[in-house]
Amino acid sequence: MGTMRVAISGTTGLVGQALCERLDRDGHEALKLVRRPTASDAEIQWDASGGTLESDKLNGTAAVVHLAGENIAAGRWTTAKKSRIRESRVQGTQVLAEALAGLACPPQVFVAASAIGYYGDRGDELCLETTSPGQGFLPEVCVAWERATQPAIDAGIRIVNLRIGMVLSRRGGALKQMLLPFQLGAGGRIGHGRQYWSWTTLDDLVGVIIRCLADESLAGPVNVVTPHPVTNREFTKSLGNVLHRPTLFPMPAPLARIAFGEMTDALILASARVAPGRLNEHGYAFQHATIDDAFRHLFGQ
Repeated sequence: MGTMRVAISGTTGLVGQALCERLDRDGHEALKLVRRPTASDAEIQWDASGGTLESDKLNGTAAVVHLAGENIAAGRWTTAKKSRIRESRVQGTQVLAEALAGLACPPQVFVAASAIGYYGDRGDELCLETTSPGQGFLPEVCVAWERATQPAIDAGIRIVNLRIGMVLSRRGGALKQMLLPFQLGAGGRIGHGRQYWSWTTLDDLVGVIIRCLADESLAGPVNVVTPHPVTNREFTKSLGNVLHRPTLFPMPAPLARIAFGEMTDALILASARVAPGRLNEHGYAFQHATIDDAFRHLFGQ
């Protein structure tokens, strides 16, 4: 893989920052899509909601990685928040896909974030990329989000829809929000604890994105989760062990619903047992495949 110019949206977020750092380290050039007026040639101004984009600057880029979107786990799901979650993803993807389709010299690949929310609450069923979407708000959002890449597909651009699981990092995301109660010894399972959480470390997510940029045979949906999903109870126990803290304080489902609102049933209590089917087929080797290994890595043991 030679030196690439890669345009990236969502560069202020957890994943976008880490991806920019990795590309920079590997000697590639990252162009950042920003909403404010540009401060350098390495930035491209765009406004997903207004549908504006300095698309000429995307001519000749090798790839576009679209990670921008309203944070799902921050704040309660009011009607307005749910609308922002949906619009920020679907409109942003549509704006980019249409712009790329109209370029004289389009990128070879468009890697667009999606989520394992696509599968909904599936109990113990093992979900692969070929599994049908689930029921409810998040599956509906994910289906529309992936469908919004269609103009780029029609233009012959290779599309990868990253169905991302829970991303583990100390820098942000779900783990950072969970840490305080666990560090205080007040952590515990949520609900009955039998719901499956499918996850990946931030390092592996970035590694998968790099692989998707380079591997021309990867296209369509790709589940970005390790081969070892865990139940909430197993997750809780492993985190407690690594932090040397007891995990004796379960949070009953009704209390979780009071604390987190509607997202409780869609994100926290929902069971998503997802396998990285495509990545397994392509021999992707996860750096941190088991939850114990991931937590030991994250907490420096």
